[in-house]
Amino acid sequence: MTETPRDHGGGLDAAAACYGGMRGDWLDLSTGINPVPYPVGEITQNAWTALPDRAAHDRLIHAARAFWHVPEGAEIVPANGASALIAAMPHVLRARTVAIPTPTYNEHAAAFRAQGVPVLDGAADLRVLVHPNNPDGKFWDAGDLRGPAVIDESFCDVCPAQSHVDLASRGDTVVLKSFGKFWGLAGLRLGFAITTPDIAAKIRVEIGPWAASGPALEIGARALRDTAWADATRARLTTDAARLDALMAKAGAKVVGGTTLFRLYDVGDAALWQDRLAKGHVWSRIFPYSDRWLRLGLPAPHQWAQLEAAL
Repeated sequence: MTETPRDHGGGLDAAAACYGGMRGDWLDLSTGINPVPYPVGEITQNAWTALPDRAAHDRLIHAARAFWHVPEGAEIVPANGASALIAAMPHVLRARTVAIPTPTYNEHAAAFRAQGVPVLDGAADLRVLVHPNNPDGKFWDAGDLRGPAVIDESFCDVCPAQSHVDLASRGDTVVLKSFGKFWGLAGLRLGFAITTPDIAAKIRVEIGPWAASGPALEIGARALRDTAWADATRARLTTDAARLDALMAKAGAKVVGGTTLFRLYDVGDAALWQDRLAKGHVWSRIFPYSDRWLRLGLPAPHQWAQLEAAL
């Protein structure tokens, strides 16, 4: 049986095959990844050649606890990207039914359905909430989070005051964090689950040993300690998101929502806009559930002219 690929951003090779040009000619705005990545610096030889050790793991956990203000009583489990943790949730939490408000990131529903768990619109044993939501940027408040919940905060590092990490010490809650998006290092594959010790233990069993690579442990610890970089990055993203909104409004788009890592627009005919941008070698994101919505990530500082020309 051949699995139908799920809808995601990326796919730049396919776009280039359709519209021409080499990969380096393209401006990929189809994802919500920071276009100015954290400068990783030198990586020790040992991080590449040895199995990840306990000391490197503990340095990462210490940095993550301080950066996210993780409450006492909650533990942190690093893994090979947030997607690995999303896939593990049905095995760990064993819900009979799950409620996942839509539209949202589709891997959560796919993970539960793959294990035969019904995904409902209303009341269920477990709620999964993406906070802020992808693609519209909706925030969920404490009233939405009563009862067992998975809170996916993959994009919440742009707005840390909105985080619900304080709920991670609650016995029925898992908070997920993605490293690749805010720090612009999606290829590193690093994510975190923050939850109670008993749930954390189940996650560790599910994902197995050495779930985060040596380079990921080293780079993650370094980046999470660099709060000055994080503060400067939030300021730059806020400025650039406003610039993108102004540019798109001038071209006739209406802002629907998003975060400062991606913006969501009502453009009337999303497929037409995607085609128009692609002819200028700018790749965008459209959605199977809306023929009007177009999502754009932010250009790097040297790439704005290419977007302006494509518009």
